[in-house]
Amino acid sequence: MDSNINYLVRGFKMLREPGIRPFVILPLLVNVLIFGGLMTLGFELIGGGIAAILAWLPEWLSFLSWILWPLAVVLVLAIAMYSFSTLANIIAAPFNGLLAEKVEEKLTGKEVEARESFASALASFPRSIWREVQKLGYYLSFALLVLLLSFIPFISPFSGVLWFLLGAWMLSLEYCDYAMDNRGLSFKESKRRIKAARGSTLPFGIMVMAGTMVPIVNLLIMPAAVCGGTILWVEKLQSGQTTNV
Repeated sequence: MDSNINYLVRGFKMLREPGIRPFVILPLLVNVLIFGGLMTLGFELIGGGIAAILAWLPEWLSFLSWILWPLAVVLVLAIAMYSFSTLANIIAAPFNGLLAEKVEEKLTGKEVEARESFASALASFPRSIWREVQKLGYYLSFALLVLLLSFIPFISPFSGVLWFLLGAWMLSLEYCDYAMDNRGLSFKESKRRIKAARGSTLPFGIMVMAGTMVPIVNLLIMPAAVCGGTILWVEKLQSGQTTNV
């Protein structure tokens, strides 16, 4: 498997590591509760969302409806799954940071002075929330642009793809950032490094985004993505001299 897309797979494998498993429990529990409760609502809304999108389609493009059905499904799922992931990440952020810390220590054999324990993770909750608010603001600035593009006739049929790619980019930023936050790097520096390595980080985000849409897999996706993003940090982002490949 191409090294640029197997980080999530390696993240799933790390969940079984003896020194990692205890720190997976809380992020996993948060994800199960969030996705379990909201997935049902999301899928109920898909039918109405698709109907609304197709009703907006100009009559002269009605022959494209058979193409727009799958695109509409991708659009609704991309927005819903990213929204659910955002909520889960806000709640679980301190514990995701702790998990990233333990994964990095496992990979490098060196201690990371960050959250250290569940108690210190809880104490860091306000700082973690502020970091997540910064990510949300960054997302909303691009979401507004994609929303405006969705109203342009020749672009709107492909808006589902744009929303998917935006969600994938944000998830790559989300899950690669925990290790950098542990190291005290600013969100601006985190974005710079992730952009510089987007040949690796974007495929990782696409894999995570796709995983959020797969039942059962999406319940495990958050801790696996934290592990995968931390592997990416250790192997490609830590030096700060990454290149697009």
